[in-house]
Amino acid sequence: MSKYMLIMRGTDETNAAMMANIDEMMATTRQFIEDMMKADVLVAAEGLDDPRQGVVVDFGGEAPVVTDGPYGETRELFGGYFLLDVATKQEAVEWARRVPAVRGSKIEVRRVAEADEVPQGGESNGQV
Repeated sequence: MSKYMLIMRGTDETNAAMMANIDEMMATTRQFIEDMMKADVLVAAEGLDDPRQGVVVDFGGEAPVVTDGPYGETRELFGGYFLLDVATKQEAVEWARRVPAVRGSKIEVRRVAEADEVPQGGESNGQV
């Protein structure tokens, strides 16, 4: 089994569309979470707060610069995630295809690296 993160990515437009139908979206999402729990694949699921409440710490210069949200040039924002423990990448993709999402949204599927895959002491095995 491997862990995969399904990262919800949206725009101002998709977020507005979701909020316009929030009761329906929440009911559909609750059912989706229940389905994942019944299949015993759900490890965690969280939604993120409004990006206007966040900050960005930018390490582009000599000293980190902190900027309050919203972020002017951001085209997509992470809205939340589902963390699954499944047998294959394809299984994670199949769950991602079922995520309740509005038109224009994206779900990024990323495998979570195991501790023994992270380079130690200058070693590199090609995975991060």
